[in-house]
Amino acid sequence: MLSLWFLLFHFIKREFESLFVHRFSNATMPLIRVPINCGHYWVLCGVNIGYYLFHPLYKPLNLGSKSYIIYALFVILIILELLNLKCHLILRNLRPRGTKNRGVPHGYGFNYISCANYFYESLIWIIFSLVTNTLTGYIFSIVAIVQMTIWAIKKHKNYKREFPNYPQSRKAIFPFIL
Repeated sequence: MLSLWFLLFHFIKREFESLFVHRFSNATMPLIRVPINCGHYWVLCGVNIGYYLFHPLYKPLNLGSKSYIIYALFVILIILELLNLKCHLILRNLRPRGTKNRGVPHGYGFNYISCANYFYESLIWIIFSLVTNTLTGYIFSIVAIVQMTIWAIKKHKNYKREFPNYPQSRKAIFPFIL
């Protein structure tokens, strides 16, 4: 049941971000990506994970007397969601509406990695997959993390090209990439 509440929280947060935080353009979300993005979330996550996660025969991860670990992991998931939201707000505030000005993000993980938002999102799906322990959850996580890594590498290279003084110590998304 915690998985259902977490998924609801995650997607309500995403809808909030889509409506009030993100500024979509051809550079950030080309129209051709919308069906791919929807398919990723509706089919890979909604249908595939949902079918197994909410199937009557599904058995949640049982840690016996250590069930508090599951609750602690869900608290961590909520914290990571809030960190991800904060990262999106930082990125939004780097570019005033109607301008092409860009800046370098700082704080909340951005001092260490170029795409802290992708880093937190990756951790979210890794933990969620471990907690729910469904094959489709693992597949969804792998696809999502591979895609975010591709975007992070591209964004990292753009930062280095656009800002000559960009910190060389920053990595793209994970410490072992770039």
